[in-house]
Amino acid sequence: MRYLKWTAIILFWALVLGFLHYTLPRNDVARITDTYERRIDFGANRWFWTGADGTDTAVNNRDVFFVQTRRADGDVMVYRNEDTGWGWPPYFKFDSANVQAIASDLRSTADDPTWVAVTHYGWRIEFLSVFPNAMSLRVVDGPDVRVIPWKAIVILVILLAVVWAITVRVLRFRRNRIDPMLEDVGDSFESAGDGLSRRRRRFTRWWRGGDG
Repeated sequence: MRYLKWTAIILFWALVLGFLHYTLPRNDVARITDTYERRIDFGANRWFWTGADGTDTAVNNRDVFFVQTRRADGDVMVYRNEDTGWGWPPYFKFDSANVQAIASDLRSTADDPTWVAVTHYGWRIEFLSVFPNAMSLRVVDGPDVRVIPWKAIVILVILLAVVWAITVRVLRFRRNRIDPMLEDVGDSFESAGDGLSRRRRRFTRWWRGGDG
């Protein structure tokens, strides 16, 4: 049972951390090499795409914006550029066309690079054709600029505050309502046990008296 308990705990926290890693916004510094639009047929990876209106993927295919980049170390990263709309994650992104226009304007070459901080969420899974979603772009001074993920920090602080508030209220409810009820139940069982013991002793005395 101990192994099952720790397995369940590890799986739970792995899911929580994986969910946060996918959902929270992060920043990459790269130069934009190209932008394009391509029709995507949704299949097994449809869960990693938002819908045409930012809410679902009910259609089988549609056009999606993409932004190609190359980092200072030479690695290539390709981002999709989709609205999240009113769906998940709740970033309320409605300006994918504007982001695409900015990305097209910021294209540069290795000889004359323009370094851009790409704020995004999601993962790049090549064998599933899954791409992170670019949320915003801004020019930075160079490839070694340290970009502090303020959005992720703010979201984590709010999330921790909500979890703390819920935990405090649950513990308070348990202390004020559940624990006294359990104590009353325990006292009732104890009283019932004492009564049963007294009746047993009276019966034993009566039985012994009858034998005499």
